[in-house]
Amino acid sequence: MHPTKATENRRDQILREAARLFAERGFHGVGVDEIGAAVGISGPGLYRHFAGKDAMLAELLVGISGRLLTAGKARVAEASDPAGALDALVRGHIDFALDDRPLITLHDRELDRLRDSDRKLVRQLQRQYVEQWVDVVRQVRPAAPESQVRAAVHAVFGLLNSTPHLGAHSGLPDRNDTAALLRRLALGALTALDSMDDRRVTY
Repeated sequence: MHPTKATENRRDQILREAARLFAERGFHGVGVDEIGAAVGISGPGLYRHFAGKDAMLAELLVGISGRLLTAGKARVAEASDPAGALDALVRGHIDFALDDRPLITLHDRELDRLRDSDRKLVRQLQRQYVEQWVDVVRQVRPAAPESQVRAAVHAVFGLLNSTPHLGAHSGLPDRNDTAALLRRLALGALTALDSMDDRRVTY
């Protein structure tokens, strides 16, 4: 029997609030009752949807890794050329980095709390996602050595995944302007691969 739409929406609500609370106060700082209260159901009622907090954390971290990979494949397949594919990957990751910031915090702080099988699955999905980017960047920058492409891709992820540190008083522009800024920075970092073989330093 497939879950109803209402059940799916309730699960999404629970996961969204769990991610927010875990990111704000840490996995061990949040109780099941508090997550239930955030979505308007009793703590024990959560067990109709999840076995417990560990299951929520696993679904959050495995789920976002899988969604990034699946969405990335779709964007690459729909692009008309490698440059368009790269731009689509950058835009997609920016949407994630701006709209799902609690998940970035959770990954950084709580990944080791997953059971081994779930943690290995997250790492496997992430490696595939990295390889997806590396493959596209190498098509756009064919002269760049693979090691430099790989380093640049990881650097761009570091840049884009810094969004949890963008506080309300940082003086940054609104979401659309921030997205445009991150896109320029990410594509600029990858464009720098064009001159990586130039050993001259110009001041």
